[in-house]
Parts: sequence; structure tokens; C-alpha cells
Amino acid sequence: MLEKIKEKLTDGKTVIVGIDGLGGAGKSSISEEIYEELSGENIPIQVFHIDDFIHPKKIRYNDNYAEWECYYNLQWRYDYLLENVINPIRKNGKFTGLIELYDKDEDRYEKKSVDIKEGSVVLIEGIFLQREELSQVFDYMIYIDVPESERLTRVLKRDGYIGTADDIKEKYENRYFPAERHYVNMYSPSKLADYVIKG
Repeated sequence: MLEKIKEKLTDGKTVIVGIDGLGGAGKSSISEEIYEELSGENIPIQVFHIDDFIHPKKIRYNDNYAEWECYYNLQWRYDYLLENVINPIRKNGKFTGLIELYDKDEDRYEKKSVDIKEGSVVLIEGIFLQREELSQVFDYMIYIDVPESERLTRVLKRDGYIGTADDIKEKYENRYFPAERHYVNMYSPSKLADYVIKG
């Protein structure tokens, strides 16, 4: 997997890599491992989380839609990500500037300075990365395939901020799991990806 990524770093090209997977699959952990490996080899790497690019609560929660539809259709600022990050990298091979990243504790955006040099790896981790809106973004896609039952066990331990175990289950059954099932049915992400990690 890492060798495949490094193979794409030819002629100073900046490579955009996706770490796709459903909730609780272990995307953040894999991203951290890749970051440590590549930075340890002095390969410049910038990590983004797709949750850095979500809409505020007043947009992503809408009583006119089912919860899972809000999550799937209203959650992310794909247009902002494409226009302000991806397209400049594609055009220039690098990017230096301020971008807006979402602060979930404050439910607002904070501007962060980013300096992506030519020949970098830009790693984007998050859910639903192989959907149509992002189909032209990635040079290499990794998908982490973990059964729903195992992921539920993980998020019950992880997502205590939601509330009790029953609160977490209800949230996932109403909002997250239906959207994830829709995504899998629409795109078969494990078949689209360049590399699949079974968990």
C-alpha cells in the first residue's frame, strides 16, 4: 500500500490519497500510521479529515428530511473542499493559504494556515469518499472494510459524547447506518478502491 503511494510521487507530483470507510472502521488510526511512515521517510504529508469540511448544525439537521438523508446529503461542504483545496492543488501542484476548518465544539469555522509543497502526499480520511461528488479527486483510494456489527461495538465504546449506549445505538440506527447502507448499495466502495483493508 505505502509502496503504491510512493510510486505515484513521480516528477514532483502531489498525490491525493483517500482513506474511505464507514463509521468505526478505523480510518483515523490507519491515517496516523501512514502519516508516521511517510513523514519518517521525509515525505511531506498533509492530513485532512472530511469532518473538517462539514456544514454547521443549522444546515446539516433539517426536519424536512429523514435523519439519514440529512447525514448523507446535507453534512459536508464538498463544494468548498473542491474549490478551495483540491482544485488549487490540481492546478498548481501545491497550495499555500488559509482554509476554513469546522470546529465541532463551537459549531463554527476556524481559519487554518496550510502549506502543501510540490511532491507532497495529501491524505484525506473520512466516510463516503468514493461518491460521485468526489470521483475526480483521488489518485489512490484505500477502503477499510469492517462488518457493521464490529463497528457498532467500537462506536459504543468511542462515542460516549452522544450519551448512553441506547442513545448511541438509536443515533446510528436512525442517522448513520441507513446512510452507510445507501452508500454501499450505490457505489460498492470495496470494489472501487485501489486497496482494501479487511478489519
